[in-house]
Amino acid sequence: MSATPLLSVVVPTLNAAAALPGLLCDLRAAPCPLEIIVVDGGSQDDSGKLAVAAGARLLVTEAGRGRQLAAGAAAAQAAWLLFLHADSRLPEAWDATVARFVGQQVEGTKAGYFRLALDNPLPAARRVERLANWRARYLGLPYGDQGLLISRELYQATGGYPDWPLMEDVALVRRIGRSRLRALPVTILTSAARYERDGWWRRPRRNLTCLGLYFLGVSPEKLARRYYGRP
Repeated sequence: MSATPLLSVVVPTLNAAAALPGLLCDLRAAPCPLEIIVVDGGSQDDSGKLAVAAGARLLVTEAGRGRQLAAGAAAAQAAWLLFLHADSRLPEAWDATVARFVGQQVEGTKAGYFRLALDNPLPAARRVERLANWRARYLGLPYGDQGLLISRELYQATGGYPDWPLMEDVALVRRIGRSRLRALPVTILTSAARYERDGWWRRPRRNLTCLGLYFLGVSPEKLARRYYGRP
């Protein structure tokens, strides 16, 4: 790249061809220099081809979101990292807010996340949004679908993403700590497909159950088997 990137954006993918182009379009539209890294976990669709066609840097690893996120962070060149899910969309001028936050963090001691919105008009979607944003603000537990903006220095100091099949996002934000997390005045639009498929009550209950079991010491491997319903 001709200019030093303001930040490296890391996007893990697994069969995300339907959603990925929208996010890549949002990222490419930003006027600031970005390094976009797509870390694919063995997709059977065109996720990798779409990433390359959009000018992103493509890495391939074994499947596992924690492993993919860690690989992307290790390969990133910028001093600041932004982790995003492939089924998210960013509003206009999101990069100006990110640049302002980065400029205020002289020593990179704070991390940021976005407010969550779902792409569904039902009142049930608003309920899920309120719960997620409350959890992030008051418990210091933003999930990965809210994005994570963090300096490389803080990322490394807190150990980065663990190579876990589940709860990798919770593990990292707990190490960062609520006092070092800031809600950015940007709303990220995330696909509601998982809630539409699994149920607007059932999926949040399952998420809360897994979170509670994790806090009680159940391993991420056991939680993943429960969460994904496979051996």
